[in-house]
Amino acid sequence: MFENLSDRLERSFKILKGEGKITEVNVAETLKEIRRALLDADVSYKVAKEFCDRVKTKAMGANVLTAVRPQQMMVKIVHDELADFMGAEHTEPNLKGSPAVVLVAGLNGSGKTTFCGKLALHVKSKRGMKVLLAACDTFRPAAIDQLKTLGAQVGVEVYSQDEQKDPVKVAKDAIQYARQQGYSVVIVDTAGRLTVDQELMEEIATLHKAVSPTETLFVVDAMTGQDAVESARAFNQAIDYDGVVLTKMDGDTRGGAALSIRAVTGKPIKFVSTGEKMEALDIFYPARVADRILGMGDVVSLVEKAQEQYDEQEARALKKKIAHNQFTLNDFYNQIQQVQKMGGVKDLAGMLPGMGKALKDVDIPDDAFKPTEAIILSMTPYEKEHPECLNGSRRNRIAKGSGTSLAEVNKLIKQFEQTRKMMKMAVDGSLQQRLKGFRR
Repeated sequence: MFENLSDRLERSFKILKGEGKITEVNVAETLKEIRRALLDADVSYKVAKEFCDRVKTKAMGANVLTAVRPQQMMVKIVHDELADFMGAEHTEPNLKGSPAVVLVAGLNGSGKTTFCGKLALHVKSKRGMKVLLAACDTFRPAAIDQLKTLGAQVGVEVYSQDEQKDPVKVAKDAIQYARQQGYSVVIVDTAGRLTVDQELMEEIATLHKAVSPTETLFVVDAMTGQDAVESARAFNQAIDYDGVVLTKMDGDTRGGAALSIRAVTGKPIKFVSTGEKMEALDIFYPARVADRILGMGDVVSLVEKAQEQYDEQEARALKKKIAHNQFTLNDFYNQIQQVQKMGGVKDLAGMLPGMGKALKDVDIPDDAFKPTEAIILSMTPYEKEHPECLNGSRRNRIAKGSGTSLAEVNKLIKQFEQTRKMMKMAVDGSLQQRLKGFRR
């Protein structure tokens, strides 16, 4: 996401490269390019103008230190303003109550029902709370079945009344059922329409008033650009929601919705959805998104993703195995699985400073690890634990069994051996440093 905006902003900063100081002339040229970049990203003209005016005010009033070049100062100012425009600080959803009720609203096709499933998994796994999904979309055919399918995927119960057409009754009964069964959170999936209309606004307003939710979230398709901003404004007038969810951020989106919605509605963006998998839901941190837009990476999010997947006790056991040169192909396979759970390889690499731009035109498919997995799974348990036994005949059998070539099998085993050596060197180096410090 934001690749085009990142490129355009980077070009605008080059105007200040080599300049000795910030002046009204070179700032004007830079802001002209920044405004074009924002408009090209589908940010409304009014928001883009307000943004540039604020940047200009700060830039002209900035005291540039001798150690800081004007270009660097402008990047910092734009970064801070981007973060501020998108909400400055992240705000957590309110899940207090007995039970807490989260009302999810949005237009048809925005990914609203899928988000309900993702949010249920997020609350269940990250907060450790007992979640109930309420199927209150009685308008769209198969909406209830879709929610039931998603609920089964994430291991969350779905409350529904298949023949009931009144969403208010379904929602109230679901909340009553949740109280009786000891659920902590009820996520209410509501009906949408293809466009904003009076019937939809009246229905969602009535439902909102009837259930008095502790948190109301508006789901919007980020690919719809300025239409997303208009629908966000209309829903906000009807139900005064608490936050926004941007879906399809992994698609062909220019990012304008993320920059405009907060400025237009005053409501924070709380979550972004970046894929089809149920785990593909990220908390929205404005400062981190600003980092990524300006090519600074997002190392904090990368570390958090790693911490979610790696158990401390398992990590210690693995480190011990590496130190004793007992790292096996089973361990190698498990590490691949952990990396894949963190997200797409290209998305993860994009969180490293400078890597987003470097990989912009590189196609890294989500199934890049499939041949590696097939090769390892075609080995016997003994071969996985004792890779040194993999002679020519065994390798030929593995190639045939995995549907790959002998060259690919040889390449994987060579990569595994190199990885094992590098990991042992890293662990040995760490131990040596500790011993050195202890002797001192």
